[in-house]
Parts: sequence; structure tokens; C-alpha cells
Amino acid sequence: MLWRAAFALALLLLPHTEPRTPLDFGLVPGGVYDTVAHYEPGPIGLLFNMVHAFLHVVQPNPFPEDLVIRVAKDKFGAIKSEYQKPENIVLTLQVIYYEIGFVVCAALGLLFVVLLPLVGLLFCMCRCCDNCGGEMHQRQRKNADCQRGLLTTLLLTTTFIITAGVLCAYAANQHLSSQLKTMRRLVNNNLRDLHTFANDTPVQIDYLINQYDTAKDQVLCDLDNVGVLLGGRIHEELGKEVQPALDGVLNMAGVKVEKAMKVMRDTKEALENVSVTLETLQEGTGKLQFNLSVVRAGLSNALSDPACADTLSPTAQICRSIRSSLAQLEISANYSGLPDVTDQLNKVNEVLKTDLSLTVQRGLLAFNDTPTMVTDQTRNVAEGVRGILDGIGSNITSFSRLFPIQSSLNNFTVFISHTHSRIEDIYPEIDQIDFYRWICCITLCCMVVLILSFNFLGLLCGILGFDRHASPTTRGCVSNTGGNLLMAGVGFSFLFSWVLMGVVTATFVVGGNLEKLVCEPFNSRQLFKVLDTPHLVNPTWRNFIPGYLYNDPDMDLTVENVYSNCKENRGIYSALHLDKLFNISALLNTSVYTKDMAQKFEGVKVDLRSIILLDSEGKENLISFTETGIGEINFAAYLEELNKGVTRVDLLSFASNLDTQAEQLSKGSLQTSIKGHANTLRQIYSHQVVSIQQSMNTLNQSIRFLERTSSDLSNKVSEVLTAVNAAQYLISQNATFIVNQETEKYKQTIIGYFKQYIDWVKTSLEMEVATCKPLSNIMDTADILACSFLLDSMNTFWFGLGCSTLFLLPSIILSVRLAKFYRRMDTEDVYDDSIGTWN
Repeated sequence: MLWRAAFALALLLLPHTEPRTPLDFGLVPGGVYDTVAHYEPGPIGLLFNMVHAFLHVVQPNPFPEDLVIRVAKDKFGAIKSEYQKPENIVLTLQVIYYEIGFVVCAALGLLFVVLLPLVGLLFCMCRCCDNCGGEMHQRQRKNADCQRGLLTTLLLTTTFIITAGVLCAYAANQHLSSQLKTMRRLVNNNLRDLHTFANDTPVQIDYLINQYDTAKDQVLCDLDNVGVLLGGRIHEELGKEVQPALDGVLNMAGVKVEKAMKVMRDTKEALENVSVTLETLQEGTGKLQFNLSVVRAGLSNALSDPACADTLSPTAQICRSIRSSLAQLEISANYSGLPDVTDQLNKVNEVLKTDLSLTVQRGLLAFNDTPTMVTDQTRNVAEGVRGILDGIGSNITSFSRLFPIQSSLNNFTVFISHTHSRIEDIYPEIDQIDFYRWICCITLCCMVVLILSFNFLGLLCGILGFDRHASPTTRGCVSNTGGNLLMAGVGFSFLFSWVLMGVVTATFVVGGNLEKLVCEPFNSRQLFKVLDTPHLVNPTWRNFIPGYLYNDPDMDLTVENVYSNCKENRGIYSALHLDKLFNISALLNTSVYTKDMAQKFEGVKVDLRSIILLDSEGKENLISFTETGIGEINFAAYLEELNKGVTRVDLLSFASNLDTQAEQLSKGSLQTSIKGHANTLRQIYSHQVVSIQQSMNTLNQSIRFLERTSSDLSNKVSEVLTAVNAAQYLISQNATFIVNQETEKYKQTIIGYFKQYIDWVKTSLEMEVATCKPLSNIMDTADILACSFLLDSMNTFWFGLGCSTLFLLPSIILSVRLAKFYRRMDTEDVYDDSIGTWN
């Protein structure tokens, strides 16, 4: 059993050469940025969406990218100086076409501003001359009540619309002021993120440099286990040819691993079973034949009873039937003529005296000793590689210090702090400016509210004080006050509406164009395409960012690329292509060190000619096993007899038939005798036939096993010997190629650790180190402050104020018409009974 333990131990020590797992460099330390550059306006967002929809109606054209680029490149110079040129005229017409919606609305607004004061002045002068409704006389009409009700309803509706507009403007005004705190928080968060960016970057770079030790430690670990790794690989590659041969030897000597001797023992056991079982069957069938003859003779004597003599009786017929079946009580198979297997068994026992497993064990242990041989051969190589590792670490540390990263970040931190202090100084001015703005907007809203007050009070007094039974000259004081309040609202409408419309027109033109030409293109990133237009900023520069940063305008570095990369929180090294300033590839160039390592591994020499897989004794033992004569056994004769039954008839069925026939006989000695012989047959079956059948099954299994074993025994042994010889030749003669091949793979594994480190450094620089999310956050914050806070609020303000101002026109008309029904008239129509009409 010693060889089994040694073989199991060799399997446990057999090196596994699966691909090395990736190195774990951990997570790059990094701070969390506070800025959330996302804005949800809340309920007022509905008003913002209404304004955006209105602007889309005014300006449905897409962003004029080409037009903006042409105007930006020209900088309006050629258009002003050479306006008469056809191309400049066309450009001007294109601008006007794009702005046609704003131009029309602005023209209507200016027309409103100019005409309304004039109309108001003429209206006042006309009324002073008792025209235009200035005459305090109201004609009596049959539909006066219906007309008054209609005018009241229309004026009330118009007033509510004006109220909604002024509330919209007021909400926008308050929203803008309330967002100042949010603005400060956003700005402070952005500056705090820039500080985090500047503070974390040196720590992250130091972490990248320090993680070189992870790769170095893994290389040292592999060097310490070079016998297991390199020797194991050589062992495995040779094993692809050698191991099948060894497996074949083990199969012939026994089986693989834990069943090394099982085949020979099974063969011996099968031969012994054949020998013993054959003898048992010969003896058992002889006894069975004797017992069956005794039963047959007894039945024959019983059938001599006088009751069987009467040929015409039923009993005689039953007797004749039983007598005719007595010939079946005989054995079927004859094992006395089968040859024995004593000679084959003796030869197998002679082969088993030689310990084939010990021979196989020696070859296996010699083959598995490859890692120890490699360890001894590569000891000097490992020391040389350790020296190279220390040199690489020193070069990385010293080379990284050549880059002025720390000084640049210190200057950047000072700049951030200075900028922050300047912004803090501006906050009081911003608050003051916002206060003045808020006062101005409230003043404008108050103008509308004043008019609304007159309208609501006039309607309230007019409706409550109106007496339909009173004549126009006898109307009450409350009703008259209501009419006067409505006319006061008309007067203030003429005074304020042109001012309101002037403010609305100015803010509409500015805010609407900024929304369509700046905010919307920024959100759709079309604005970036304009900024990235070649030669836009400088006629000689293709891209202005690399032109300013690196004096290399042909570099593919655009605003959109920088923004997109920073939006994805990628590293600033890849986002701004900082390899132009800090070339990490030069620092992490493995080709400089690969040559030195290759020279160190050239000294690896492994001599495997001392390994003998299977000596001459083992080969002779295998050949002897094929000459034991197992194939000479007459398997057909054995199988022919085994395919027969034990007896010619089934004894149990025969006994059952005897019982059945005996039941048909009259009770007496004949019936009793026949039933007794039936029971005897059953006892013979249970005591003799069953055991003979078991012996036949055992013999059948052994014969078939020997037949299978002998069928291809010679071929298998020949194949095993051929494979062993080929494997021995491979180890002795062709191992140099495998050694060199596996040494190269091992060297590439060592270098692969550095490549993993380099790839990890590059990936970390692109994705995790100095992530430039704060830069995109600054742009998004600027968009939130300028577009979401300022422009959306300003546009909503002019939208609400403009709606109120526009509806002042119908309010003026309706108030003038309705005031006639509420004011006390100086004269009235009198009904003349003589002619039946009003005078």
C-alpha cells in the first residue's frame, strides 16, 4: 500500500497552473463631491413650461448653428463696414428671418408703447369735449340690463385674467429672490468641491505609486515559488505526453490512482471464481441428476397403481399424462466437459509476484520531482530579478517627483481661496442689486394691482349700488362711485400700460433670445458644437482649448469632450489630455525593464534526462501479463452451457402441474403419492437448483469479464509501451523546447504583473484620480443660475406682466362702456306720451 500513499501525495503536490488571478490594487481613495448640479423648480415649473411653450410658438426654428458660427467668426465687423455686399445682406436677412417672431412681437410692443399714450391723450381730450362718451347722458334702451350684465361679465373675466398675470409675475419675482440662498449654497459647494479635488489629488497619486509594492510583492512571491510555478508548468506540458503513458501503465497494472492493482487482482479473482464455480457446478449437477432420477423412479412406481390400469377411466388418462412427462425431469447443462483454467491462474499468480506498482511509483516520483529541479536551477535568477524590482521602484518614485503636481495644486488652491473671498465680497452687492430689482418689479406689479383695485372696487360698488328702478339721473352714490372707480382704472391704465409694455418688450427680447440662443442649445449641447468650431476663437487655431493650454491647437480636445468626460466623472488626466504635460507612459514603460529580465531568465537550464518513467522490469511485467493465456480460454463453450437452464423443465411448474392433476384423482394412495413427489421437487428446487443458478451467474460474470479483458489486452499493452517510449524520448531529448517555452511564459507572467499595474494606473488616471466632476458641475451650476434661476424667473415675470398689460386694452374699453351704467347722468331721456317715444 506504500505506492498508493506516495501516488496520492504526488497528486496533492502536483502544481496547478491555472491563469493567475488579477492583482487587487484596492480602491483609489477619493473624496465625495457635495454639489448636486440638478434643479427642480417645483410648482412654479408649470409656469416655466408655459413660457417655454410660448417662446417655441414665437420662435419655432431650430438653433441656427451655421448662422451663429458665421456671425461669430465675422464678429459683426464685416457686416457693419461692408453692409452692401450681397453675402452680408443675405446674412442679415437670415438673422431677421430667424428672429422674425421676436421682431414681430417687439414691433407690436413698441407700437403699443407709442400709440397707447397718444390714444389716451386723444381720448381724454375727446371726453373733455363731451365726446367719446364724455357727455353725461345715457340713452334708454330696452336691452340695457342685458348689455350691462354682459359688460360686467366680460370685465370681470378680463380682470381675473389680469390678476392671474400679475400673480404669475409676482411669483416669478419672489422665486428669483428666494433662490439667492440656493445660489450661495451651489457656489459654495462648487468651491468646496474644487478644494476637495485639489486636496485629494496628491493623496491619490501617492496611492498609485505605493501600489507598485503590490505588483512587486506578487513577483517576489512567484520567485519564491518558482519551482512550483515554472517547474509545475514544465511538468504539466511534459505531462500532456507523459501522463497518458503513465495512466496506461497504471491501467494495465491495476487502474488509476486508488485502483492501481485492481485489474490484475480482478483477473486473478475471476479465474479463481471460474475454477471454483466450475467444480461446484459439476458436483451440484451430479447430485441434482441423481435426485431427479429418484423422483422419476418414485413417480413411475406410483403410476403402477391398479387405478391406472383401467384404460377407459379418467384416472388412467391422468396417469398416462404424468408418465409421458417424466422424461423432462433431467438436467439441461453439462459442465463436466468444460476445460479448467488452472494453467492461466498459475501464470497470473506468477506475474503478480512482481510489484509493478513500485516500478510505476519510481517513474511517477521522478517525473513529479521537476519543481525541485527547477528551484535549484533558478536560484540565481530570482536574486537578479529582485535587484531589478528595487531599481524599478526607485525610478518610479524619483521620476514622479519631477512633475510639479504639488506646486500646481497649491497655486490652484490659493486661486480658489482668493476667488471664494472675492465672491463672498460680492454677495452684499448682489443682495443690494436684488433688493432694487425686487422693488422695481414690485412697483410694476403694484401699478397693475392699483388698476385691478379700481376695477374690483368699481365692479363691487356698481353691482351692489345699482338700482334698476332708478333713472340715470337719480342713481345712488354707491353706484356712481363704482362708475367713477372704473374710469379711474381707465385713467391709470393709460398712464401705466405703456410703461409696463415697454418693460415687457425689453425683457422679452433679451430673455427670449437668451433662452433660445444660450440655454436651450446648452442643454442640447448644440452650443458646444459652436464653441468647438475650428478657427472660431483664433483664425489659426483648430481647437482653442489645447491652443491655450498646450500651444497645440491641432489636438483633438474640444469643449464638448471635456464637458462629457467630466460629466461622467472621469479623471482630469484623460479629460484634458494632460499626457502632453505629464507623460505617464514614459514613466511606466516596461520595455526598459523587459530586456534586463529576459537576460536573467536566459540562464535557466533544466536537465530532465535522469527521469526514467518505466524501467525494463516494468515493461517485462506488462508483457508477461499478456502471455498468461487468458485469451486461450474456450469462452464460447462456457457461454453455451451457461445459456442453458439448470433443468429441462421448471421444477416448480412441474410440481404445480402434478398437484393439479392429483386433485383430479379420487382420494387414495395414488393421490397422496403424487402430491408427495411434487413437494419433493419443490424441495429439490429450493435446496439445489437455486444454489446452482447462483453459481452459474457467478461463472457467467467471471467468464464475460475475462473475455472483455483478453479481447484487447495485447493492443493496450502495446499502446502503453509505445506511449511510454515516446514520452521517455520527449523528456530525454525534446524537453529543451518545452523548458524554453515555459520559461518564456513564466517570464511573461512576471512582466504581466507590471502590465497589470500599468494598466491599473492608466485606468485609475482616466477614471478615478482627480475626477473632474467639479468642472462640469461649474458649467451646470452656471446653467442653473443663469437659465433656471435668472432667465426662467425673468421670462415668467414678463410673461405674466405682459399678459396683464395686454388685457388692459379690453379692460379699458369695457370699463368705459360699463361706467355709463353706474355713473349718475346729468340728463336722461324722457318718454313723450303725445308721440310715444323717448326724447
